[in-house]
Amino acid sequence: MPELPEVETVRRVLEPQLAGRLIKKTVVNRPEVIGWPRPERFCEGVAEQHITGLERRGKFLLVCLAGGTVVVHLRMTGRLVAVPSGFPEEKHTHVVFHLDNGTELRFIDTRRFGKLWWIPDGEEDRFSGLGKLGPEPFGTAADAGYLQAVCGTRKRAVKECLLDQSIIAGIGNIYADEILFASHIRPDKPARSLSEAEWKSLAKTIPERLNYFIEKNRVTPAEYLAGKGKKYRNTPFLQVYGRKGKPCPVCGAALCRIVIAGRGSVFCPHCQK
Repeated sequence: MPELPEVETVRRVLEPQLAGRLIKKTVVNRPEVIGWPRPERFCEGVAEQHITGLERRGKFLLVCLAGGTVVVHLRMTGRLVAVPSGFPEEKHTHVVFHLDNGTELRFIDTRRFGKLWWIPDGEEDRFSGLGKLGPEPFGTAADAGYLQAVCGTRKRAVKECLLDQSIIAGIGNIYADEILFASHIRPDKPARSLSEAEWKSLAKTIPERLNYFIEKNRVTPAEYLAGKGKKYRNTPFLQVYGRKGKPCPVCGAALCRIVIAGRGSVFCPHCQK
């Protein structure tokens, strides 16, 4: 699933291509990917709307229009790609926004878990889940004091807390492992057992690691289009995620894998005691 760094990559690639463009027509090929409202109302609502920019909130993309917002969640396999007119259409293309310069903004999703919602200005978003998100992992809103206050009495593993989008927005399985490794904290350690120093380390490491992977994911629009929205570069830079049995990049010990709340977690038994 795309996590915060990947969604931010999509935003940075697409915003210069979309800002200022006018949506002339929208075609919905699979109605089930429209979370709200009905597909017909969705198409009517975004028609003749100028795109004013793209924003990111946690793992959500927000296509900001003059009169509202299209909220997009890519989930497991969703992609958002801006292509020139006549570009071959992929099999699992479910929504196409036709823009005034001939560009098509396409939502593609093999497994159809992704969703789009149209929220007009002045209407409450009761559908997408944006309102349930915790703070962004950058800035003072997610500092050590906040993390300790929200999680410091919980029995849950610290990794579960990082994955809880109501606590902090945007972190998924991949980057939770990377953050905890860099913080020298075992993923299964109960949150209530962390010391004040560990909360401070975690609060410092979260934005540092996410910014690091945002930069490693950087691609040009041409590369992004050639990769059909799937071209991310983080894999060579991951230190523990998906590396069970391989040597720790710090101490050389074999990396271990455990399951926490149904999610595989890789860590170093020596560096993360």
